[in-house]
Amino acid sequence: MAISISTAIPPDPADLGNRQQALRRSAVALEESFLGEMLRLSGVARPPDTGGGGAGEDAFAGFLADAYAAELAGAGGVGLAEQIYRALLARESSDGAA
Repeated sequence: MAISISTAIPPDPADLGNRQQALRRSAVALEESFLGEMLRLSGVARPPDTGGGGAGEDAFAGFLADAYAAELAGAGGVGLAEQIYRALLARESSDGAA
């Protein structure tokens, strides 16, 4: 007769909600970062070629892309955060079961 001993400590049920919230926040933050980079590369936040903004305009264009990305991710994003969240949950449940 074989006895198997698990060293994994089951999560505290009270902490489970906090952990899921932390996973969701992480997923949204990753989507926000991804969207910011995509917006930066696409040129959406690039200032128009009016010739009036100077060097400061170029320097702060990245902040505008990040602000757009934060708004997009906060409004539900493009669905990437949900996919990341589900993958993180699946990974945690498989790690906890093993």
